[in-house]
Amino acid sequence: MNPVPIRAAIAGTGSYLPEKILTNDDLSKMVDTSDEWIYPRTGIRGRHIAAPGENTSDMAAEAGRRALAAAGAAPEDIDLLVMATISGDKPLPATACLVQEKLGLVNATAFDVLAACSGFLYALDVARQYVRSGAARKVLVVGAEKMSAITDWQDRTTCILFGDGAGAAVVQPAEGGSENGILATCTGTDGSLWPLLNIEAGGSALPASPETLAARRGFVRMDGHTIFKYAVRNMAGIAARAVKEAGLSTSDIDWIVPHQANMRIIQAVAKSMDAPMEKVVANIERTGNTTAASIPVALDEAVRDGRIRPGHNVLFVAFGAGLTWAAGVVRWGL
Repeated sequence: MNPVPIRAAIAGTGSYLPEKILTNDDLSKMVDTSDEWIYPRTGIRGRHIAAPGENTSDMAAEAGRRALAAAGAAPEDIDLLVMATISGDKPLPATACLVQEKLGLVNATAFDVLAACSGFLYALDVARQYVRSGAARKVLVVGAEKMSAITDWQDRTTCILFGDGAGAAVVQPAEGGSENGILATCTGTDGSLWPLLNIEAGGSALPASPETLAARRGFVRMDGHTIFKYAVRNMAGIAARAVKEAGLSTSDIDWIVPHQANMRIIQAVAKSMDAPMEKVVANIERTGNTTAASIPVALDEAVRDGRIRPGHNVLFVAFGAGLTWAAGVVRWGL
């Protein structure tokens, strides 16, 4: 007889946003754009930018430190760190290793997950499986990005979108007999669509060189119009799948915490679920798109301000480069 899987739950969250804010008006002094053009198309008015010398691992460590405090966990309690990022400090080693050292997670195995904007939910899925199997007791999941380092600040189609930040969550077994915890996690990928959103140079296929630097081929490039179509369709589809796998209906969902890519995408996904925007946690106006940090930052804000409370059913849904997409349903609390 197979043992009953352990139910994993989120015990605490944390987030960090850099102090500096770059507004749309600030951007208008850098490229040919304006708040009147950016805001109606994206829902973004500002984004946080890391200070000089402030790295992805620094932001991740601070978010992780706050999540540990919220969960009442000591650094030595963590036995796995899963880090989601596309803007790690270095090509080698994994940024998770740097965060492990900064937080003093002396008993933790640490590795990175690279799934772009879906990365936090991919990492949450990994954490859930480790806890369900009994292979880990406490997992720190972090999504952190220094998108300002890989954004072309001369490209007005992309530089208006991205910001920096980090969010984290501690995942551990739910309390015995509790109906709370992570009810479902779902992921998806279509690698044939990778050209729609990518960084062309800097990897082994096209190493960085004076020529690639001069051509600005080491920055994020995207086909925004096509991405919009795939994002809405795939986010709506996987959200419905996650809700079904959780044994719920869309009317049972108290809060939707979507990836903060574009307000029009968020609104379209909410509409597909017949959910009012009052049920949606959206901070994109202040943060822009922080990629893998997007969902955990928004989640932490909603937990700390009291919107998300024990017993609430919370849906996470994301879409990103790869192309990747993911969703999860959590009944909040231990």
